[in-house]
Amino acid sequence: MADTEFLSTRQAALRLGVSLGTVQNMVESGALEAWKTAGGHRRIPATSVDLLLARRKNHSPGPQEPSNPLDILITEDDPTLQLHYQLTMEGWNMPLKLRIVDNGFEGLLQVGQRPPDVLIADLMMPGMDGFEMIRRLRANPDLSRMDIIVVSAIDREEIRKRGLPPDVTVFGKPIPFHEIKGFLLGRVAARQRPQ
Repeated sequence: MADTEFLSTRQAALRLGVSLGTVQNMVESGALEAWKTAGGHRRIPATSVDLLLARRKNHSPGPQEPSNPLDILITEDDPTLQLHYQLTMEGWNMPLKLRIVDNGFEGLLQVGQRPPDVLIADLMMPGMDGFEMIRRLRANPDLSRMDIIVVSAIDREEIRKRGLPPDVTVFGKPIPFHEIKGFLLGRVAARQRPQ
């Protein structure tokens, strides 16, 4: 096999346009395939990186995807974390439709255009932060069925003191993808049950 069939984490990071740490997280979360050399260095198949790049460019649903995916809106201002959400969640092979914005104001606009099934929000963002966005959303009774998940590095007690509604699910950072995946699997299962 030619060496170009496998990439180092640095080469994969350059090709994806992300940091070295993000590539390592992608490998650990299963978003990228990888193996380790005898010296302990990760090698990533170039095809795995190319597949992620192709998925990022082409968001059209494939024939195997259901026509009624779970609509997920993510508000996160860090571009690296935005990409980490996108690539990890696309690798789950679940019926999800992702929208990602970088501030609370844009989040409100997206919800106004089409309310998502689940909102995943950061709290510390420029302009309108997550606290203000969530308070405004919860003030609208028409949006009471929308699930809201917060992923934040802020201490839970501090979050509660700052007035986050009690029906919001709170997770700490780093992003707990296993918990989020479990939450979303529950929503997908509930949707598939006969009414």
